[in-house]
Amino acid sequence: MKCRNGCRIALAAATALTGLAACTSSGSPDEPEGGRTSSASHAALRLAERSTDRAESVRVRSTTVMGTQLSLKADGALDWDQGLTGTLTITYTGGTTAETMRTLGITSMEARYLPDAYYAHMGDAFARKAGGRHWIKYAYDHLADLGGGATFGDQMRTTTPNQSIRLLLDSQDVREVGEEQVDGRATTHYSGTVVVGEVADARLREQLQQAGVTTETVDIWVDDRDLLVKKVDRGRTATGELTQTAHYGDYGVRVSTRRPPADDTQDFRNLLTQQGGSAS
Repeated sequence: MKCRNGCRIALAAATALTGLAACTSSGSPDEPEGGRTSSASHAALRLAERSTDRAESVRVRSTTVMGTQLSLKADGALDWDQGLTGTLTITYTGGTTAETMRTLGITSMEARYLPDAYYAHMGDAFARKAGGRHWIKYAYDHLADLGGGATFGDQMRTTTPNQSIRLLLDSQDVREVGEEQVDGRATTHYSGTVVVGEVADARLREQLQQAGVTTETVDIWVDDRDLLVKKVDRGRTATGELTQTAHYGDYGVRVSTRRPPADDTQDFRNLLTQQGGSAS
């Protein structure tokens, strides 16, 4: 195993956690079943988007399935008051990428988000092949040089719960499904299909288009405090069905994220340079 391959795997895993599911659909979106579409639903969603954004921090647990390529779980807390910060524990549960990571001795990984970079703890087996350093740093400003493009850095900076609500606000078929209990909380369930070309936010629309997204089905559950409790994004990619489910709670939680020690950190761009390669 070369370090370069391990770095590619970590980058792919980070992409899966952006919260902007890069989904495509080969057919027409399904027609809504039941529920209702109304201006009241849009008004409620706009209130939920603002309330969730203003909360500024949250605990999150999520599952992501990317066809046969990767499935994972993530658990931790995020803060977006002054740029995205937070820590997640990522557990790889299946798929070809997870199988490859197991050959590196990695079944789970700590991910730290700071306003300028994402850090991945790759474990002892990786460190033995990477100069003894356990952490990889992905500077957002350098991601265009790593084959992820500027879009990837933007996605990492905007991984906040209210993004799914903003997407749903651009759905032409958004509807209130009904009242449901989620994680012991009374919620209202909303659903809709988002056509990427109709997304009002130009930056978000460009991110999704560059990722190959055409449509995305979004379901969200909002509590009586107008806070997002759960979201499910569904679609299709070249590697198969993509589904991401996230549960949110403990809004306003204090989040403290430390930058990993410099002497235990490798910059991903430097690793590629040392090996005479590139991420493209």
